[in-house]
Amino acid sequence: MASRADNIASNLNLGNFAKATELKQRIWFTIGALIVFRFLSFVPLPGVNPLILSELYDQTRGGILDLFNAFSGGSLERMSLIALGVMPYITASIVVQMASALHPALAALKKEGASGRQKLNQYTRYGAVLLCAIQGYFLAVGLETFSAQNGLQAVVDPGIMFRIVAVINLVGGTMFLLWLGEQITSRGIGNGISLIIMAGIVAQFPKFASNLFEGGRTGSIAPWIIVFFLVMVVGLILLISFMERAQRRLTIQYPKRATQRGMMQAERSYLPLKINTAGVIPPIFASSLLLLPLTITQFAGNSVDTDSQFYTVLQALNQYLAHGQPLYMTLYALGIVFFCFFYTAVVFNPEETADNLKKNGGSIPGIRPGKRTADYLEYVLTRITVIGAAYLAVVCVLPEYMIAQTGIPLFLGGTSLLIVVNVTVDTISQIQSHLLALQYGDLIKKAKLKGRMR
Repeated sequence: MASRADNIASNLNLGNFAKATELKQRIWFTIGALIVFRFLSFVPLPGVNPLILSELYDQTRGGILDLFNAFSGGSLERMSLIALGVMPYITASIVVQMASALHPALAALKKEGASGRQKLNQYTRYGAVLLCAIQGYFLAVGLETFSAQNGLQAVVDPGIMFRIVAVINLVGGTMFLLWLGEQITSRGIGNGISLIIMAGIVAQFPKFASNLFEGGRTGSIAPWIIVFFLVMVVGLILLISFMERAQRRLTIQYPKRATQRGMMQAERSYLPLKINTAGVIPPIFASSLLLLPLTITQFAGNSVDTDSQFYTVLQALNQYLAHGQPLYMTLYALGIVFFCFFYTAVVFNPEETADNLKKNGGSIPGIRPGKRTADYLEYVLTRITVIGAAYLAVVCVLPEYMIAQTGIPLFLGGTSLLIVVNVTVDTISQIQSHLLALQYGDLIKKAKLKGRMR
């Protein structure tokens, strides 16, 4: 059921876009900031030979680094200044968000309003700096070790100075991206951090599309596979667009209040519960855990004894957890379902929501306030989370199955597709909000002019 705001937005006059000077300035600022981000992804770290990096990175494909490389727009593959991207900040924000739901002191901060959220954001930035320093150090050490094991001199002058310089540059690059994202959010259009991630993913699309159609031209890829792939992508985009906006609206009724005419009237509103409350967190967590054994094997290299039991276990895990294997896809789907329920339980507290409704005098028709309302909210949330988890599993496992059956290196996986569609829908909604505000402004001006004429 479409809301009144959706109905108004569908009737927007796009001709007002030419009059929206502020909106056009925001869009141009956003485009300029994303161009700066793409330029930075081609600036290599000091002391790194970029010509050898691509050959070295080809030997580590398939691991967790592919996931981070996709989100950073290929910056990790080129070992640029922003090789870590905004993933440390995303990880820190998820940890702080979970901690604020589980730890009493952080939960109290969350309830303090704007000041509490400001402190939590500060903790998130501290955590992002710490994660950047740790990941940057291990990335520099791993690059030195892996280069030496493969007989490639990717690092010009290995040693402690290279590690210090690498950590400083990687931390500075990530902090600059966070600042750039905040500038986009305040002076541009859309969420800055999300747009940076989406820009990194979309930047790889031209290369993939050219390889796909070149394979069709040379005959290495059958034409029906290309057609099926395009139909699948369009179908998944439509499914994601529908499911991400799908809500279960619970009617909230408030006590009768006196109106200006002296009549008693009951107020009603709706409590929207998203079908996919967890967002893109479950696929990221599930894929990261499944790709860890392959990543450990790649970076351990010759330092692990090939006759040891640990090496044997890692090799077996890599064999059964490879992309396209039935065990991998089964565990991937189960992991998505588990993290979907877990993260939903963390971010949504039925008891807190029921208490807030009770304090404000609101109630669900037919449900008593207090514990009965909390139980009902938990019951409804569990039911819709089943649908959301099944939807996420289908969207993320279907591209993996496509890769296994056709052998096409599908860069636009389920997680990437979710991010791109979600950010696009959110950005378009904000553009509609600006146009709607402009349309309301024009209506108010016309009403004032008519009033004066009378």
